[in-house]
Amino acid sequence: MDAIKNAYYRSFQAVFNVAARCLYWRKPITVEGEGALSKAPKLFKKNHVKKVMIVTGRTVGKTIAPIAKAALDKAGIAYEHYSEVSANPTVTVVNEIQKKYLETGCKGFLAIGIVWLVSCVAEYLVYTPMLGAGGGYLAFITGNLINMKIPCAVNARDIVGAKTGTPENEIISTLSIATASLVTIVILALGVLLLIPLQPVLQSPALQPAFDNVVPALFGAMAYKYYRKNMKIALWPLVLMSVLFILVPGLLGSTSFMILPSGAIAIGVAYFRYRRSRKETAA
Repeated sequence: MDAIKNAYYRSFQAVFNVAARCLYWRKPITVEGEGALSKAPKLFKKNHVKKVMIVTGRTVGKTIAPIAKAALDKAGIAYEHYSEVSANPTVTVVNEIQKKYLETGCKGFLAIGIVWLVSCVAEYLVYTPMLGAGGGYLAFITGNLINMKIPCAVNARDIVGAKTGTPENEIISTLSIATASLVTIVILALGVLLLIPLQPVLQSPALQPAFDNVVPALFGAMAYKYYRKNMKIALWPLVLMSVLFILVPGLLGSTSFMILPSGAIAIGVAYFRYRRSRKETAA
């Protein structure tokens, strides 16, 4: 019976995939730039939307969402707010948003997102020297840098012993990122085929903490081997950033932005130790 159901689901998906290309899909209206939040209520009024669902992450929900709420209040538009969206939303989150949207009688969405220009520049300056021109281009085009491409490139570089900034490093980075991209496509294809059978497992509350901590666990394992090479340099940024994240939990959603201060601390500590060793040698 299960085999028949799976065959039906796969057939339905294949047919719908073809039919969807012929259907008319409403495109969301994107409002950006200065004063974007003040323009949103006008669009809702124009389309006779009297109640909206505001969708944000936690950081944006505390900083920018109040501005949007004030604009909606001024325009006389009611709203509900969902602020638990993460960088990679799970099916559970999507279902929660849908449930709240239907239960509260909302007729439109106001999804608020921000683009950290500083993060964009920081990631480019940090990752490009690590990956080289070819690897950097391929990584930025295919995406998933932090949780896949960078770990693959760094691990491949360490295995062959290539040094940053060398032609060997660029070749290894390009090959490893290309391989990671192909593996991603294969995994996504398998995920589409097995989505329905695996849905109870993927939505299991027991496994949710594991999915939420995949990236920290991956980077923690990778970082350890670098920390132990020179703990005196790694200790200061590690401790200071940990204390900062504990005191200001909202910064957890701005990890790319925090690369700048943590990197500056590490460079400062390394420079201070270098100067002190020079003085000790001269003495």
